[in-house]
Amino acid sequence: MASTYLLCLGLGFLILFHACFAQIAQGTDATREQQQQQQRFQTQCNIQDLNALEPQQRVESEAGVTEFWDQNDEQLQCANVAVFRHRIQQRGLVVPSYTNTPELFYVVQGIHGAVFPGCPETYQESQQRSSESQSRSQDQHQKVRQIREGDLVALPTGSANWIYNDGPSELVVVALVDVGNSDNQLDQFLRKFYLGGNPQPQLQGYSQSQGSRYQGSQGGEGGDRSRRGGNLFRGFDERLLAEAFNANPDLISKLQGPQMQKGIIVRVEEELRVLSPQRGREQEQEQEQEFQGSGDNGIEETICTMKLKHNINDPSGADAYNPRGGRVTTVNRFNLPILRYIQLSAEKGNLYQNAMMAPHWNLNAHSVVYITRGNGRMQIVAENGENVFDGQIREGQLIVVPQGFAVVKRASNRGLEWISFKTNDVAMTSQLAGRASVIRGLPLDVIQNSFQVSRDEAQRLKYNRQELTVFSPGPRSQ
Repeated sequence: MASTYLLCLGLGFLILFHACFAQIAQGTDATREQQQQQQRFQTQCNIQDLNALEPQQRVESEAGVTEFWDQNDEQLQCANVAVFRHRIQQRGLVVPSYTNTPELFYVVQGIHGAVFPGCPETYQESQQRSSESQSRSQDQHQKVRQIREGDLVALPTGSANWIYNDGPSELVVVALVDVGNSDNQLDQFLRKFYLGGNPQPQLQGYSQSQGSRYQGSQGGEGGDRSRRGGNLFRGFDERLLAEAFNANPDLISKLQGPQMQKGIIVRVEEELRVLSPQRGREQEQEQEQEFQGSGDNGIEETICTMKLKHNINDPSGADAYNPRGGRVTTVNRFNLPILRYIQLSAEKGNLYQNAMMAPHWNLNAHSVVYITRGNGRMQIVAENGENVFDGQIREGQLIVVPQGFAVVKRASNRGLEWISFKTNDVAMTSQLAGRASVIRGLPLDVIQNSFQVSRDEAQRLKYNRQELTVFSPGPRSQ
């Protein structure tokens, strides 16, 4: 079973300030709240019809594939986000890169480890261990943590990250990039800045914006150069880089662009060696930290020590659970404080066979829903009462539920699981049916007169469904 494997995913946070954001939480609570309420980029949401989306761009590398959903689709433009997926083969390494916006990713498949460098190089190889192998030099690097399937990982704006899979099976990661975030000072399109490899142009900005940049210089030598992919070092003068790194030009030429065109996911010939604590002890430390409370730690908590991941698959952490229907788990700034700064949150749903999630709407966020397993039926209704989506959704598909639009999901005989990325760090929902619904909170006379029904019918509407968020299958769903 997959649960017996250990994969490794590394995320290196190379914060490009000398101080390493050492006091990210500085400032008063009022200042934090003011920053939190900064406006997202507003976009038009003239949604007439929604569709379950498949990736539209597939870019192959030596040891994996990167797939992009079309950011120009009206759904993603409405939510002002970009979404992509990595499929990483065994011993595949996604070269370091960063974006100009926050990123939130979910591990869809496989158990893996993560490298979360904070600021200082706190992991150092002992002299004794280093002397055992004279063939390689002593190593030291930034913080390493183990994570596993179901982990939700937050990446602050501009933090460089890399991913490595040393397990026997494919590692699948789906990521949302919040281009509408106030941190983004560029245009509202996904831009990837790669520090290594030979990235193809499509990987660095899959958007109409990139197309317009290239069109202006087509036909000349400059145009050919602008359409080439390349890492950041390629654009610098070789002599300046040699001076900056205190290295010879031959080495710098390799830094600027490896000769082999392998893309952004390269195969590691031997095992990637990183320094890491025992996995069991690290999990104990994380559990102790969660037991003591994961609230904001004020100015004592820095980007170097802040918790950056949360396992949203853990059944014991479910916010709503029905033994016959399934469970729903939410991760927001209260149980993962880093989300306060990147202004995102997430919801993981797991519906059992033929179960239903209560019809509801999102009060203060768009919801980008990615189906992780199974299939089922989904309906989405706009403000005018028009059904903008009514269809089957299956594993690997994506759909956006705009703010305020009402949505209902029902699992098939195979069950249904999803991860929803939400564009607010405290995303809230309001239910239309069930014990916690808006109907349940209305007086009977209001229901009776609003819907022109008898008092007995109003009472049945209000009280017939006693379950909270996840509804067990009934006779009508069989």
